[in-house]
Amino acid sequence: MAQGTLKDEDYLDAVLSGRLDPQVVLWGYRRGIFPMADPDTGKIDWHSPDPRGIIDLDHFHIPHTLRSILHGGKFRLTIDLAFDRVIQKCGERDSTWISSSIIKCYRRLHTMGYAHSVESWRGEDLAGGLYGVSIGGAFFGESMFHTRTDGSKAALAGLVQQLQEQGFILLDVQFVTAHLARLGAEAISREEYLCRLGQALREKCGFARPNQQTIEIRYTNRT
Repeated sequence: MAQGTLKDEDYLDAVLSGRLDPQVVLWGYRRGIFPMADPDTGKIDWHSPDPRGIIDLDHFHIPHTLRSILHGGKFRLTIDLAFDRVIQKCGERDSTWISSSIIKCYRRLHTMGYAHSVESWRGEDLAGGLYGVSIGGAFFGESMFHTRTDGSKAALAGLVQQLQEQGFILLDVQFVTAHLARLGAEAISREEYLCRLGQALREKCGFARPNQQTIEIRYTNRT
């Protein structure tokens, strides 16, 4: 399915039928919706939360202890080095919406250059990571995991710095959890989200610099 060859009603029919295809997913993100698989049946449902969780890139908060750990070099941060491992790890839960069809689709989005991962390492061990989708100046965070304390937080801090440096203006986290709230996540109305999304999609941002493979933490809290 080539982007632009179908009309909106065709994409909407695909969404309503539960069809999972990279181009349908990209169409959905551009309109504020995203797919999740039912943990029990695997059926694909589409969501548009109201309120919507975001992290304002100018107000991301790194707790003092985490900032010390990051600047102390406890974790090594990389980009797109282990996408398959990250998405698999994110789905290794007793109840998960990351089904085999979700994994297959997002692997294709990764191959197409839309889906990305940030990994945190302790030596040669994958300590944590996250993945999501980049379109224009928006990054749509999907899931994260950790096997070591602070592993996912380190990956998120690396992601925020990467987005700041690349000129992104929207980090969508879908829902505000207590964990994300401590790092500065906030809930905004669907109307406000769609306004910010429209602005972000007009930007032309690359997720990474040419040949970039690592993230060196440099920033300090802006709040």
